[in-house]
Amino acid sequence: MRHRNKTLKLGRKTQHRHLMLANLVCSLIQRGRVRTTVEKARAARPLAEKMVTLAKKGTIHHRRLAISRLRQETAVRKLFTDVAPRCAARNGGYTRIIRLGQRIGDAASTAYIEWVDQAVLMEKADDATAKKSEAKPAEKPA
Repeated sequence: MRHRNKTLKLGRKTQHRHLMLANLVCSLIQRGRVRTTVEKARAARPLAEKMVTLAKKGTIHHRRLAISRLRQETAVRKLFTDVAPRCAARNGGYTRIIRLGQRIGDAASTAYIEWVDQAVLMEKADDATAKKSEAKPAEKPA
């Protein structure tokens, strides 16, 4: 029986799986959104949420724990300085999985995993570029 066995093995050995998920979470931290398979996204979500919880606490001990699990200091630095302050008011549920459909090559179901507030950041960036284009005066043809 599988009582309380939650780990998705993904057809990999334990060490490979841990490294793969750590790399996926680091990419999520650095880019804000990652396209992957649904199964990998579902496996990476708990790790990403635990890393944000560590970053919200913000002590040197929690920073060292995050570095030991993710193994990339630049990603951990961005996690503690950018991602955690954005999620300070939220009590959980920092990520979302958006299903995209099947991949053409092997028909694997794909999805985006992204931060919940990522859409707000993308809208603000779009608004800023729209304001830049509106601020320029229209040139009159001669």
